[in-house]
Amino acid sequence: MEQQSSLSSCRVLDLSDEKGFLCGKILGDLGADVIKVEKPGGDHSRNIGPFYHDIPDPEKSLHWFAYNTSKRGITLDIETADGQQVFKQLIKTADFFIETFHPGFMDYLGLSYSELEKINPGLIMVSITPFGQSGPFKNYKAPDIVAMSMSGLPLVTGEADRPPLRIGIPQSYPQAGTQGAMAAVIAYYHRERTGEGQHVDVSMQEAVLWGATPMQQFSKISPPLWAIMKNVAFRGSRMLRGGVWVRGTWPCKDGWVSWRMMVGPGLGLRIRYLVDWLDNEGMAGDMKDIDWEYGVDVLKTGQNDIDHWEKLWGDFFMTKTMVELYEGSIERGITLYPVNNFADVLANTQLKYREFFVPLEHSELNTTITYPGAPYNSTETPYKLRSRAPLIGEHNQEVYEELGFSTEKITLLKECGII
Repeated sequence: MEQQSSLSSCRVLDLSDEKGFLCGKILGDLGADVIKVEKPGGDHSRNIGPFYHDIPDPEKSLHWFAYNTSKRGITLDIETADGQQVFKQLIKTADFFIETFHPGFMDYLGLSYSELEKINPGLIMVSITPFGQSGPFKNYKAPDIVAMSMSGLPLVTGEADRPPLRIGIPQSYPQAGTQGAMAAVIAYYHRERTGEGQHVDVSMQEAVLWGATPMQQFSKISPPLWAIMKNVAFRGSRMLRGGVWVRGTWPCKDGWVSWRMMVGPGLGLRIRYLVDWLDNEGMAGDMKDIDWEYGVDVLKTGQNDIDHWEKLWGDFFMTKTMVELYEGSIERGITLYPVNNFADVLANTQLKYREFFVPLEHSELNTTITYPGAPYNSTETPYKLRSRAPLIGEHNQEVYEELGFSTEKITLLKECGII
């Protein structure tokens, strides 16, 4: 007997763009019937690359594929009077409604939450915008890089002695989508207890700030921690510790590994194990004479000494592969691990054992594409990628027939440009 998903009895109307795609995807992978609503002709986000086999095509966007699994797709123009009537009929059937329009746009259409809850009092509406529905910035437009920068997150990226850098892939959109999905499920729990729907207001800036602010004393992904201590795990390949720069990532024969010189109670022993390994291969130089376990205080060590030792370690790492360094470190109790590229991740035995990656059939491309799967495993209510992202209007006939529309009415709506 197939396990029932957490939200299998729920329906979601997803009118979001890239700011909210992940919110709908999460709810869909949790089992909800997510209906992705696009304008006739398709959403502009379908033009975001990269594309399957590098062929620019709105039906071949890998970005679209990644963020729209487990959804059905219809087209509808809600900016027309007829489209708004159709949308209101859909709202009657929905538990959740996700939108990413500018604040006030839904009010302008007469589709604000206060109006929609009259049609469906239990509706949970999730609005995802750059700065939320209130405040002096609410009408400001902001792509990912703006909301990310306003949160302070770039402060902890890039090389430590150079200006901050943008993280290479979007952060604001998935952070906001994840927080939106979590808030939607919390609102759903509230509705199950009280019968009351509600409007969930998600700010991209606040979503990223939440993830970048230290919730505990030793958080390592923190702009405040960098500003105060100049010490954070992700600020480039070198890290400032006690007035000296120490390296964190190292090139090796076939890639990179991560290892950091850390000296303190119980930590020098790990350095000694690595130096012993170098010594066994005749590469330790004068490091073999240092009492690493008790005699080195990094706070009193000069940068010249650090640079000299790192040269010896670096030369050694370049004689080994990632696997050789990783397996040798496990044997010796050294805290070192590979910096995997995605080919390494795909081949990872742990992820294979847990069946993390999921193949989804793309019959329209006559192929199967591998996707990242569930972020967790659950014995009773599984998180599961159930289908590939929808084509433009792929489920128009199916969904509108569920509303009771005749084939003739569906054809007329299409001819009038409503769907």
